[in-house]
Parts: sequence; structure tokens; C-alpha cells
Amino acid sequence: MTEAEHLIIMDEAAIRRALTRIAHEIVEKNKGIENCVIVGIRTRGIYLAERIAERIAEIEGKPVPVQELDITSYRDDRLEVTSMCVEAAAEPGAANNAKLSVRDKRVILFDDVLYTGRTIRAALDAIMDSGRPQSVQLAVLVDRGHRELPIRPDFVGKNVPTSKQEQIQVFLSEIDLMDRVTIKHQRGLAK
Repeated sequence: MTEAEHLIIMDEAAIRRALTRIAHEIVEKNKGIENCVIVGIRTRGIYLAERIAERIAEIEGKPVPVQELDITSYRDDRLEVTSMCVEAAAEPGAANNAKLSVRDKRVILFDDVLYTGRTIRAALDAIMDSGRPQSVQLAVLVDRGHRELPIRPDFVGKNVPTSKQEQIQVFLSEIDLMDRVTIKHQRGLAK
């Protein structure tokens, strides 16, 4: 029998500091924000992208565009669709991503947790289908390791080495009414 133990690894203040640092790093690496767009992966990535954009606007004195990316139809872990009727239906993310404007832009892609890299691979596919960007940089709040694909973030809020049995959970006030990152450990219990 196992019991889950949740430990807080980032509180509200730690998340705020990490995002402020990432905003400064983005401005420094790109020598400003000219021709940049921040793209947040739905669901929590978009909220983090909006927070980063607010900080960059404070630093630079002008806004940076923020766009939302739905990668649902690009995931490689979707169930195979065999029905012809269902195959003919529009892809869930297609309509939402039609507004994505990345052609010749420096894209800063933002997600909450980087794990195997499969979500980011799907996001890159969606971005490329929307137009060829000048470059793509990856920003994540938490990098937990265990990559299955050769993907490495450019900006990281916190590196958290984990085992595959552990889970990282990100809670954001926009959805969860609190800001917190926890790690869920599995402990064995004697019967």
C-alpha cells in the first residue's frame, strides 16, 4: 500500500521571483523584445506567458504580444481514430491555432513543466504549421528531467530532479486560486 506525500517546492514568492528572473533573461538574450512573441501552451503555459509578458512590459516599457497554443491535435499519445466520421471532423486545436502569428518572429514558447519533451515536440509541430518563425526559445517554470527527446529549455524557473514515480503539480491562481508547485512522493506503507 502506498500513500502520497506532497511537498511544496515553490511557493507564491518563489514563482514570482523565478518569473521575474526569466523575464530579465529573455530581454537580455534577445537584446530587447523587438520581433518577439510569447506563446503559452494551454492550459497553464498561457497564464505563465501572460505573467512573463507583464514583467517584460515593466522592464522594457512596451508590451510584447502573447498568444495561446492548443496542442491537443498534435499530441503523439492521442488514441488512434478509426471512424471515418470522426476523422472528417475538424481537429480540436486547428481553429484556435489559426490566429497564431509566428512567421519571421522570435518565439518564446512557455510551458509549466518540462518532462519527456513530447508536449514541446507537439508544440513545435503546431508552431511550424502556423508559419516559419525566425527562432524558437523554450521557457519552463519547472524542468524535472527524464527527457525522451533531445529538447532543452533556454530559460528555467527551477530544476527539480525527480524519479519517474514522482509527480510535479503546478497550481496557478488563475485556475487553482493559489500559486504553488508541489512534488508528490510515493511512500510505501506497511500493511
